Amino acid sequence: MTQQRRTAPARPAPARGGSAARVRRRLSGAGGSAAAIAIAMLWTVPTAGLLVSSFRPEQDIKTTGWWTFFSSPELTLRNYRDVLFGSSSDGRLASYFVNSFVITVPTMVFVVLLAALAAYCLAWMRFPGRDWVFIGIFALQIVPLQMSLVPLLRLFSEGVAIGGTQVLPAWELPGAFQFTTVWIAHTVFGLPLGIFLMHNFVSRLPSSIIEAARADGAGHGTIFGRIVLPLTVPALVSLAIFQFLWVWNDLLVALIFAGGSIDVAPLTVRLAELAGTRGNEWQRLTAGAFVSMVVPLLVFFSLQRYFARGLMAGSMKG
Repeated sequence: MTQQRRTAPARPAPARGGSAARVRRRLSGAGGSAAAIAIAMLWTVPTAGLLVSSFRPEQDIKTTGWWTFFSSPELTLRNYRDVLFGSSSDGRLASYFVNSFVITVPTMVFVVLLAALAAYCLAWMRFPGRDWVFIGIFALQIVPLQMSLVPLLRLFSEGVAIGGTQVLPAWELPGAFQFTTVWIAHTVFGLPLGIFLMHNFVSRLPSSIIEAARADGAGHGTIFGRIVLPLTVPALVSLAIFQFLWVWNDLLVALIFAGGSIDVAPLTVRLAELAGTRGNEWQRLTAGAFVSMVVPLLVFFSLQRYFARGLMAGSMKG
């Protein structure tokens, strides 16, 4: 007697995810890639127009749109020459360019060094109230810096009495001391985020390395200088890039603490004045905008590999 094999009823094919999965597949397909490329091209159109306008003669900029350049191309470097080396009314951004470096580089060093020291203390040193200190630093990130501008400006303008001697306001001091107020302001505003980012990285270092160094008799200074700093180079570079770009492109803090002095004002303050009192001299602004963009772009692309490593390393357990 032939036995008949019973076949199990066919099971329905498993669903290929819900609505979120379908949206993900569509976005990762050819259509999604094409849409992303189209959006990116549209996003860069204003920047491309600004770049083209910066090389056009003043009369063409004021009478025709930048897209007419392709029908009757005419190039000139006068806009860049005026804003870099022209008279004070034209631009003369070279001195302001130096001021931006003098403001940005020391501030970046102060924030990175102080944030690394504070992050090490909060991660690997035991002292009363350590957790509350970290919570307080984290909470400072949500405080708008505009709330502290007036008290800080009042402190700087009135000076500080040290040992019974009244110290002059920073903008009345000679030479490089005039940059003191801008350095302090940018450092104070950048430290909460810097400490938070560095703490997330330093706290994930292998505890076995720190404990082995302590067992060998190494102090906190040795551990920080010879172990923590070399292992946190990607995070340090990432924080340095963040701080450099933020200070270089800042206008509010620079306008309040350095805008009143020509010898201290950075590039962004001068760029805000290039368009003229009636906004009819914006051919200078087109060239000045790209002059100010050169240094941040060079800094970012030269340190891009460290930046990506720093962002990824802080999210993984060491």
